[in-house]
Amino acid sequence: MRIENVFIDSLGVVLHDFEPVERAVAQGLIAQDIVDANGLTGTHLAHDIPAVELAIAAARVTLDRSKLDPESLTSHVHSAVYYQGPQGSYPPGYVLRELELEPTSSLYLRQGCNGMLGALEVAVGQITGAAEAEAVLITSGENFTATGLNRYSGLGQAYFLSDGGASVLVSADEGFAQVRSLSTGILPELERWHRGDGPLLPGDGQRSEEEMAERATRYSETETPLSETLEKLTLFNLGVIRRALVSADLNAGDLAKVVPINMDGRMVEYSVMMPLGLPMDRSTFDYGKGIGHVGGADVIITLEHLVRNREVAPGDHVLLISQGPGWMCTACVVTVLDLPAWAV
Repeated sequence: MRIENVFIDSLGVVLHDFEPVERAVAQGLIAQDIVDANGLTGTHLAHDIPAVELAIAAARVTLDRSKLDPESLTSHVHSAVYYQGPQGSYPPGYVLRELELEPTSSLYLRQGCNGMLGALEVAVGQITGAAEAEAVLITSGENFTATGLNRYSGLGQAYFLSDGGASVLVSADEGFAQVRSLSTGILPELERWHRGDGPLLPGDGQRSEEEMAERATRYSETETPLSETLEKLTLFNLGVIRRALVSADLNAGDLAKVVPINMDGRMVEYSVMMPLGLPMDRSTFDYGKGIGHVGGADVIITLEHLVRNREVAPGDHVLLISQGPGWMCTACVVTVLDLPAWAV
């Protein structure tokens, strides 16, 4: 969809200790040949800092960087992949209480690694639709250390899970970048790829999140070969991307940067860059390979890096792409209008 009068006012990111992949190889957590193949160089550890606290810290950076009055915030959307608090708690409420904010609505979005762009889609709807929201705060945080999940193999060999927080302040009035278009879609025929064939009720037979990679492998062995699955999702994702580009009146060649989630370099090249006819140096893989996969926050973490380090300039068009189980994909085109004061 084409979007008008929706702007990114500010961004905030929190990352803690860098963990080089060499340390994981030495500890036997990942094999060297896998590292050589996927091109990933490290991840980040937040140790005992809760995921929601990482989201809150990122939101504080975002609010500090903004000229907007916090009282103008009319909505909040929090997204996450893994543990955010005890069963029955409402993480967005905790985030707002700690930030001492009281917007009129606060939503909790669970779209896996598509979460922050999914939240941006909600924010766009709130600003341009009947809600007539003035400003929407988006937050996300993940701590995979606390889950006990093996960050180097828990989602297969294409991702190194990383701890961190990210936040976006979206405005109806002004910002350093404009959201030009956003396209999203879902391919339900691949839904079982990550769910598996277990029961839908809790019980002894239910498989845990830690076994998602195992479920995906079994699906490839018994249902659909991995090559066929990858072909289907690549074509599907490309359709979503093309709709975003058409809505923004752009061609792939007009893009200054393509920002995918932080994954295996081969997947970035063969499923994103090659279909777009663009070289890998137009992607942000060289940055993302050392960040790790922070759930749905990857694309926002990378966009903040591009802006803060002046790797983009006014007039540049940036394509953000994320995916999640289901199989869902969202693509968003952002145009840089000016560099904010926090750019170094």
